[in-house]
Amino acid sequence: MEDLPLPALFEQARKIHADATESAVDQEVVKKGCQALHRCEDMVNNLGLFSSNETKEDISTANLKYILVPFYLAELMEKIAQEDRLQILKASQAKLKEFISFCEAMELVPKEELESYMEGAPKTVVDQRARKIARFKRQRAAESKLLEIKERKERRGRSTKAAALSTPVEAGEEEVLDDEGEEEREAWTTTISLAICKALDLLDMLKKEDEMLSAVKDRQSKDGAEFSRDVLDERAKKAEAWHRDSAVRARYTKPSPPITCATFAQDVLEGRAKASQAHDHKHQPLIFGPASLVNGSLTTERERMAAQVFQPSHRMPTMSIEEAGLKEMEIMNKWQERNVKLMEEANSSWHNDRKSKPGEDDDDEDDDAAQEKARAWDDWKDDNPRGAGNKKLTPCG
Repeated sequence: MEDLPLPALFEQARKIHADATESAVDQEVVKKGCQALHRCEDMVNNLGLFSSNETKEDISTANLKYILVPFYLAELMEKIAQEDRLQILKASQAKLKEFISFCEAMELVPKEELESYMEGAPKTVVDQRARKIARFKRQRAAESKLLEIKERKERRGRSTKAAALSTPVEAGEEEVLDDEGEEEREAWTTTISLAICKALDLLDMLKKEDEMLSAVKDRQSKDGAEFSRDVLDERAKKAEAWHRDSAVRARYTKPSPPITCATFAQDVLEGRAKASQAHDHKHQPLIFGPASLVNGSLTTERERMAAQVFQPSHRMPTMSIEEAGLKEMEIMNKWQERNVKLMEEANSSWHNDRKSKPGEDDDDEDDDAAQEKARAWDDWKDDNPRGAGNKKLTPCG
């Protein structure tokens, strides 16, 4: 890493910063990125790339990106996992303040952000919300501009490659190089503006975290010794032992569950009991009054009135599910008994088919008279064929 030149070292650290920002990376990688950025910072100071007498127009395009070194270093330092979190927070805040101060000297900080930064934290919630909204809008505008520059660069690269394959371009080549330089400068300036918005947000967050940790540390120092891992482990063991003993005691202190209507109905269905056996089937109505909140009983007139007032809008059931099941079983038993009687009657009717019944002779006489009438009608039809009386239809009549 020490043998790499400044541009290659910066690109390596920038890639580590991008990976750490997009997703979680190993702590060794984060520390490696911090070392690379520290090396970049030393090389920038030794080479004297920036001066306090310069402005952003005096800085060359190739050196403009090195302004972001303190910002990248602050973001990577904030991701380091260390027991002394306060030290990490203070170091990260120092780098962020250094970055914002240098951008202020180079006239890169917007006027609104500079005024809000000099004023400090807003006094009211409305001002704080307005400041966050304005910063978010500037951040979105910078991201959109960077995306536009990237697409424009890719589009120009494709067109230049296609033109180079078809016809070599000779005229206007210097203008294209100048356009690329201006575009690169615009991209780095926009990246610095986006970094300023992120740095201000991160600085506010680190300040709040610093205040919280400092307050906790002061409270612990006032109460006495600091909480150690041994103390916490001892408390956890005591809590586990208490819960284990409570579970053992609960076996003897809790009463056995009583037999309810649901269990009795299950016994009836499985044949272990009969529905005719004596059993107290009671369905307690639901109470929506204050007595239901404490699982108590309606003892006073006030509670009875309140329970009558706070009732649901729908109709309440008149019987429980167990009672409805038992009633259906009773109906089914009656229906089966009736079917058994009908089957017995149907089977026994075969023995009475040949027995005489009252009124049987009258039915036989009616049948004989009908048979005689049918025979007389057949004889008449034989004597008088169809159409015999119509003389007009006969050709020679």
